[in-house]
Amino acid sequence: MISYTDMVGTMMSSVTEIIDTISYVLIAFVAISLVVFSIMIGVITYISVLERKKEIGILRAIGASKGNISQVFNAETFIVGLCAGLIGIGLTLLLLIPGNALIHSLAGRSDINASLPAAYAVVLILLSVVLTLIGGLIPSRKASKSDPVTALRTE
Repeated sequence: MISYTDMVGTMMSSVTEIIDTISYVLIAFVAISLVVFSIMIGVITYISVLERKKEIGILRAIGASKGNISQVFNAETFIVGLCAGLIGIGLTLLLLIPGNALIHSLAGRSDINASLPAAYAVVLILLSVVLTLIGGLIPSRKASKSDPVTALRTE
């Protein structure tokens, strides 16, 4: 009886399993960091609401609706998310320069390059904006529901 064992196939399946496990761990870290990011944006927006109570009261007193107040804070969180996404993409593109140089020197070839496709960059920016907007929803609602008389009395 002849038994055939594919050692290369066995090793490749083991390597594939290890890489899949590492990918799952990295995805878990990214998910946790995105949740923390959204919570921190919510906290920062809430602090901004507390610090600007008098401004909110003045806006409400001169006729701004609750929706207008909410739009002000949603616009701020949109701008923060957009800037964060653009800064992240910019830093990634800058880090690709030394990364590609390192790849070229280690591989000994210049035809292997790391890159960030434009579609993925746009998706990452949109993800940043959406997560920031989600994090700022509760504080913006709290700001829109504040009573103008009480807000004007606070100092």
